[in-house]
Amino acid sequence: MSNVFVLDRKKQPRNPVHPSVARQLLRDGKAAIYKRFPFTIILKGLYCSNVAPLRLKIDPGAKFTGIALVNDASGEVVFAAELQHRGFAIRESLTARRQLRRGRRARKTRYRQPRFLNRTRPQGWLAPSLQSRIENIKTWLKKFQKLVKIESISQELVRFDMQLIANPAIQGKEYQQGTLAGYETREYLLEKWGRQCAYCGAKDVPFQVEHIHPRAKGGTNSITNLTLSCEKCNTKKGTKDIKEFLKKDPARLEKILKQARRPLSDAAAVNTTRFALFRVLKETGLLVETGSGGLTKFNRFQQKLEKTHWIDAACVGLSTPILQTKCVKPLLIKATGHGSRQMCGTDKFGFPSRHRTNKQIHFGFQTGDIIKAVVTSGKKVGEYAGRALCRATGSFDIATKTGRISGISHKYCSAIHKKDGYNYAF
Repeated sequence: MSNVFVLDRKKQPRNPVHPSVARQLLRDGKAAIYKRFPFTIILKGLYCSNVAPLRLKIDPGAKFTGIALVNDASGEVVFAAELQHRGFAIRESLTARRQLRRGRRARKTRYRQPRFLNRTRPQGWLAPSLQSRIENIKTWLKKFQKLVKIESISQELVRFDMQLIANPAIQGKEYQQGTLAGYETREYLLEKWGRQCAYCGAKDVPFQVEHIHPRAKGGTNSITNLTLSCEKCNTKKGTKDIKEFLKKDPARLEKILKQARRPLSDAAAVNTTRFALFRVLKETGLLVETGSGGLTKFNRFQQKLEKTHWIDAACVGLSTPILQTKCVKPLLIKATGHGSRQMCGTDKFGFPSRHRTNKQIHFGFQTGDIIKAVVTSGKKVGEYAGRALCRATGSFDIATKTGRISGISHKYCSAIHKKDGYNYAF
């Protein structure tokens, strides 16, 4: 388990404590539960102690972002989380809307005329699916600033050091002559070739960097001439030209040559997003440290840590101390959004099929709240906890771990955690 956040009576952040200490404070009546996710307690008395500054470390990714709060002095990972973004869901929703509008314009039906110059985009504009990722991280940064004392931020700014990859002969202690030599190129190749042998497709084996056109016959160290190979295939190929080596498998030969010329477009897209995130982090006024993906991998290998999103985040940057990751269990956060503002539901052909009310809160609850229901009479006597599906009639459904419970009256319900656009798990 990660540590528990602590606030004083004035809602100012104190040092996070171990879960056992938090349980003892709650049992003794010295604290109360302030928030369930992330779990936070608030002290009832006055306690004076020095608050240790923490570093927020972020490893942004295409689908998941790793988050870690690290004490630079002790190396303790105070809190860890893995944030799952909803970029693909946003993209699908925008695609569906675009198709419906396009269909309306093709028929002789009423549709909204396009406004004059409504397609201009401001400088720095990002697609909604990418912008949502930045907004998710920004939201959680603000949450953490209310719960702990954050003095600095570390961000993995670029997935790969493109300068080192393009020019392997570049000099400097952090490049060809330093401890990071080879890490950037290898990590790039792992991403580009899908972490498998280019010749036989083997996975989860030690890989060797292989020259597609052998150096003995004039091949270069250019990134476009490098691939990954298992030891068996590399030995078998030797100094043969790839066309000679794969003459009996023309389909694989064509695939390798095509892949070698193709740049890693996903990495370029993520790099663009991360520079936008970097500007957002700088606006906070905190000291922002950056590091590359190769440096993150180097730090993780040096400390013999497994590869997870939150551990990658803890290993970002040159400031990484000897980490204490024992017993840390990350909070799994999934961005779900706040629902839709669409008032008229349509069928698959784009015709109106149902009406949606603009009233979301019913009897003090709304769909998405985590509630606890203690039913004392009727056919469904018992205690239930989970996400609520609220209705104007006052009869709610509760999605629990064992299944959905229908027809629970609002009179038996009490809120545990109000809807905030995220789902949580451990």
